[in-house]
Amino acid sequence: ISGNETMTYEGAMQKIGILLGFVVISALFTSAFSLGALEDGNIGLLTMLSLGGVIVGFILAMIIYMTRPKNPAPLMITYAIVEGVFIGAMSTTMEYFYEGIVMQAILGTVAIFASMYFLYVSKVLRPTPTFNKIVISLTMSIMLLYVISMVISLATPYQMPLLHSSSPMGIGLTVFILVIAALNLIMDFGFIEGSVQNGTPKVGEWWGAFGMLITLIWIYIEVLRLLAKLRSRN
Repeated sequence: ISGNETMTYEGAMQKIGILLGFVVISALFTSAFSLGALEDGNIGLLTMLSLGGVIVGFILAMIIYMTRPKNPAPLMITYAIVEGVFIGAMSTTMEYFYEGIVMQAILGTVAIFASMYFLYVSKVLRPTPTFNKIVISLTMSIMLLYVISMVISLATPYQMPLLHSSSPMGIGLTVFILVIAALNLIMDFGFIEGSVQNGTPKVGEWWGAFGMLITLIWIYIEVLRLLAKLRSRN
């Protein structure tokens, strides 16, 4: 494999920038649309946009991982746009009830990213096989918890205990989930570094960027939920 056809750090960063760019643009357009809906008192529309973004995004992610397309860029960009709709609608709703919470969540996400990168480059945390197994197992358990919670909320008038609660235990659960989400960044960093060192083909840049995008979105949402829980107690 020639050097020009292998994965590079610069290429991976460019792909991450592209995907994040689509998320931000989509979120801004959705937010502008959502503001009008809020002014008309149509909160139900924002709930539909958020829920639709979650479901469609999950389906797209499963398609991408199961089919492993040779050129994953179109599907990954589509995923980024769909997630932008979800983030835009959810962020606008949260900002409506808790002024300033979106900027706090953005800063919190950046701080977590910087902290985990420092821990990675300083070799305090490394994606060893044991580390990966533990984090992946906990991540899958959390994802299953969210799927069950979504099914329960759609099929019944009830909600999963603690997951949406602002009680001390509910806040503690969100903090735990946020820690697991942050630890996924260590695996993302390790994947990109290992792929570059092993001379992975250029398409690996998209896979590295896609994994990190999913993690960053997850962290942002959990930070947003944690802040909302804390502020609802005041």
